[in-house]
Amino acid sequence: MVHEGVRANQLRIWMEKYFSKSVLWILIFLLSASFQPAELRFLPTKLKITVLNELGNPVEGAEVTVFATKDDYRAETNAVLPTDKTDENGQVLFKGLDPIPYYIHADNSGQSNIGAGVLTSELKEGRINKVNTVIG
Repeated sequence: MVHEGVRANQLRIWMEKYFSKSVLWILIFLLSASFQPAELRFLPTKLKITVLNELGNPVEGAEVTVFATKDDYRAETNAVLPTDKTDENGQVLFKGLDPIPYYIHADNSGQSNIGAGVLTSELKEGRINKVNTVIG
């Protein structure tokens, strides 16, 4: 009987010592993960737009604006992000977007993409989504 009491006491001490440490480490891990900013936990959704002319050549300096709704696109109001200009490769990158379809307006010296590839497909979250649009 004495041995059983000693063993039970040793088991209780071992469980208190190691079980409580395990629970503590699990709690620390879960709490530290929950306090990370969203940007660190997930990759931002991006949209890389390449603006081409009617011959398929990239257009440098084209102004590109992204809209979330058809009404905003038509009225050219409430852009999702500020208008940006394409680089020497005819490309512009918009970051931090929601995974939804977008309306794209591209304009360069009076030429635009109206009627040519204005609506994207739904963006894939956490990826660089790529789309071409033609101005002419």
